[in-house]
Amino acid sequence: MKTPELKTGRFIPEDGLRVTVQVPETHVQRIVDAVLAVSTLKYGDYDRVTFQTSAGTQSFRSLGSGRNAATEAAVEVPCVELSFFLGREDAGAAQVLESVYASHPYEEPVIYVAPSLRTLHIRGMDEDNPNRFWNSAPEDWVPDAHR
Repeated sequence: MKTPELKTGRFIPEDGLRVTVQVPETHVQRIVDAVLAVSTLKYGDYDRVTFQTSAGTQSFRSLGSGRNAATEAAVEVPCVELSFFLGREDAGAAQVLESVYASHPYEEPVIYVAPSLRTLHIRGMDEDNPNRFWNSAPEDWVPDAHR
């Protein structure tokens, strides 16, 4: 699929990769730490930008051709999805993915890598917008450092 050309004075489009990893929640931080050892996960004026979903259920059946014995039926494991964007300036995608493999508890981690387009704000623009959190009473989700 061809990415649309987005010409605007409001943001800067940048192509890269969106990486999504399914992982048991107790192992998320280990994977994030491994990725951050090779990439800053920079997103405009921020870094270490990741997203984690609430827990869902991953199911699979071992075919017995790998390390684990074959299973008769599918098994279920509670997992979350961890996702992040790798821009052109980030460490090589192969190096980042190798860090995920090295830190993931599975033999065959479920990892999706998709071409993606992100939009980066133009610094200093629209700062008086009443919808920006700093232009209103702080909500609970606003970090203390930004109040």
